[in-house]
Amino acid sequence: MKIRAAGLVTTVALGLLLAPLATQAQPPGKAPRIGFLGNSTAALEANLVGPFRDGLRELGYVEGQNVLIEYRWAEGKYDRFPALIAELIALKVDVIVTAGTPATLAVKKATTSVPLIMIAVGDPVGTGIVASLNRPGGNITGLTSISPELEGKRLELLREVVPKLSRVAVLWNPVSPFQVIAEKEVRAAAQVLRMNVMSLGVRTLEELEDALAALARERPGALLVLADRLFLHNRARIMEFAAQHRLPGVHAYRELVEAGGLMSYGPSYGGMHRRAAYYVDKILKGAKPADLPVERPATFELVVNLKAAKALGLAMPQSVLLRATDVIQ
Repeated sequence: MKIRAAGLVTTVALGLLLAPLATQAQPPGKAPRIGFLGNSTAALEANLVGPFRDGLRELGYVEGQNVLIEYRWAEGKYDRFPALIAELIALKVDVIVTAGTPATLAVKKATTSVPLIMIAVGDPVGTGIVASLNRPGGNITGLTSISPELEGKRLELLREVVPKLSRVAVLWNPVSPFQVIAEKEVRAAAQVLRMNVMSLGVRTLEELEDALAALARERPGALLVLADRLFLHNRARIMEFAAQHRLPGVHAYRELVEAGGLMSYGPSYGGMHRRAAYYVDKILKGAKPADLPVERPATFELVVNLKAAKALGLAMPQSVLLRATDVIQ
């Protein structure tokens, strides 16, 4: 059972009112074509694609009727991006939607003309994706997941739950420029909290298995999994290992908690996918990406798994539970 925070506002009625506006934007008989570049698989990203479709529907777009969506799935293998992007460009899609820094950089390298709506890119300015958040320039805009001191807040949560924690392991992907920045932020935050960091850079499934073997040998006190689609794709394996080795953790994605992890803290990725539909609508109506400011996260989620806490022998502090967005019993 999940307990969800109150205060969500239904926008279905608004979507119905806006529907005629969206459908009138396209010439009769010509449905726009959206390219959706997924990092993982359709099954593993259903919780992201669903909100994106909902967002489109609220703006009057019904998949298969007045809008077409071409899906391409990388299955956690970033070297597949160029070929998948080439397929979407060959299909003459009107706009491409994708999440994460590696996928966004791959699209940026492949085309400067097809509009791209990025989702959950950590630092689009620092990684050279856009010129600035307010005036992105070029063919790219969308949503960033950047938030000051995010990694520090995750480590603080771990310290609250495991007060004597002195050594934490971090899984990160060196392929992603933003992950390089995030790993440095973890080290800086850990130094302030007087924690030692076991840094494990992982690029492939094979390297992930090597990292898990190192964790089994070194036995750190906790695990932090950063926001990379490689880890999202392999979340069942990582969380199975964490449970087996009684390794508490706080992670970037709530999906890792739903797979058995202890906690997650970060922006609402589902919410950002829903919001991406707003950008798609603007592009299909003639707006240029260069003129649409990049948005920062609007909401953050703290998800706690009490079942995992019990299995780990941890008493979850009331201070953490009171701040939780969702509690998995």
